[in-house]
Amino acid sequence: MGGGTAGWITAGLLASEYRDDAGVCVTLIESPNVKTIGVGEGTWPTMRTTLQMIGLTETEFLTECSGAFKQGTKFVGWVTGADDDYYYHPFSAPAGYIDLNLVPFWQKQNNNVSFVDAVSIQGQICDRNLAPKQAQTPEYAHVANYAYHLDAGKFAALLQRHCTKKLGVRHVLDHVASIDGDPDGDIRAVRTAANGDIEGDLFVDCTGFAALLLGKHYGVPYLDKQSILFNDSALAVQVPYANNNSPIASQTISTARGAGWIWDIGLTTRRGIGYTYSSAHTTDDDAQAVLGDYIEQTSGMAAKDVEPRKISFTPGHRAKFWHRNCVAVGMSAGFLEPLEASALVLVELAARMISEELPASRSVMDIVAKRYNDRFLYRWDRIIDFLKLHYVLSKRDDTKYWADNREATSVPDSLQDLLRLWNYQAPGRQDFSQVDEVFSAASYQYVLCGMGYRTQARLSSRQADAAGKADQLFAGNASKARQVVPNLPGNRELLEIINKRGLPKSDAA
Repeated sequence: MGGGTAGWITAGLLASEYRDDAGVCVTLIESPNVKTIGVGEGTWPTMRTTLQMIGLTETEFLTECSGAFKQGTKFVGWVTGADDDYYYHPFSAPAGYIDLNLVPFWQKQNNNVSFVDAVSIQGQICDRNLAPKQAQTPEYAHVANYAYHLDAGKFAALLQRHCTKKLGVRHVLDHVASIDGDPDGDIRAVRTAANGDIEGDLFVDCTGFAALLLGKHYGVPYLDKQSILFNDSALAVQVPYANNNSPIASQTISTARGAGWIWDIGLTTRRGIGYTYSSAHTTDDDAQAVLGDYIEQTSGMAAKDVEPRKISFTPGHRAKFWHRNCVAVGMSAGFLEPLEASALVLVELAARMISEELPASRSVMDIVAKRYNDRFLYRWDRIIDFLKLHYVLSKRDDTKYWADNREATSVPDSLQDLLRLWNYQAPGRQDFSQVDEVFSAASYQYVLCGMGYRTQARLSSRQADAAGKADQLFAGNASKARQVVPNLPGNRELLEIINKRGLPKSDAA
């Protein structure tokens, strides 16, 4: 119930997983008058796998959705706000990540080389607005790990066409008038204005902030996290490039401001720009002035020529996500803030787990639901920790917003414990319990090192003996950068080639 990116990704993964099972029928119901939020334009590398599972070609996706390659996030002004204050959180793991933690070795001998440049080539790729692959690289393959920037409205439309025409999803455009089912029992059907009762065994709530099934019908509480993550408002605009040859950034650009931060997402035809901020620390008028200044500085366009769209939200999530025969996906499950593009990756992970563990019968559904709730409560907590990390490590003291973000009362105990631990040992894979963490130890290493956090690490004899291996990895990464970076095309250059003749099909295809 509900379309948009969340609804159509879930429908697509379910339909593709069970396309040969006559016992599974997927129906998507959406109101013809309800518009989607449409600003979720940044993704994670998981999206490549999702598109492959649904059966979309990369060429079709990129050309239909004004898509561009994204290789991570560039954080500007988050540490001190000085002109040279920036760092990258790239998608490629540090060199030797599985075998050796390079953080303590880099701290000991960084030679004024940033952590990202010492352990990855991706920062140098992004510095030059380069693509993560070459024109002859097959679809979904890569030289440097990547995700996408996309037009959310066009993406939902593409998914709708593909799911209905290729995967057999039944699409019902209608208003849901009521729910057939008691709040303490299963949902039997949703009653629509023109199509009558639509029955189902499992109902997926993709109705956004309204949460009509899990929230309104079942009354599952919403856990407000604004005491941790202050941002509750956003102003979003779409800005054209200065000209058709303007470079397309290879990463999301996140620029800190006095009461929040500005996102800047480059597509092939335009940029998506927005300011997310705390209404307790600024006014809407002041926020619009800050956004206008950024647009004028980065595009040459007059601020008066753009009319931002206001989005209000309460950062948080449901107390549980699967209740009886209803599971919430997307904003109906919760929303924190756009930082690090966690919204879409949670949609993907939710839809995959539902499709992979779709209950065979009602008798086992509660078992699957408990497993699902445990998994996603853990994931939401870890995402909150990771997002808060960016604010806690900031040294900015120019506004109350940044000072308040460092108050211990706003920092989860779990994050405080990790930071105390990391005073004495570098963050590593042992700090996180799940194999498929949304943000791995590598992500923490990039943010901690990028923001100047230093560990007073003791090197054991075994670790000291690995110094030679560390030197080899640093040298190997430098050599790889010299070989790879000069041979990559520009981001716009490759996207124009794809638009004209597409990418080669992979061997798997």
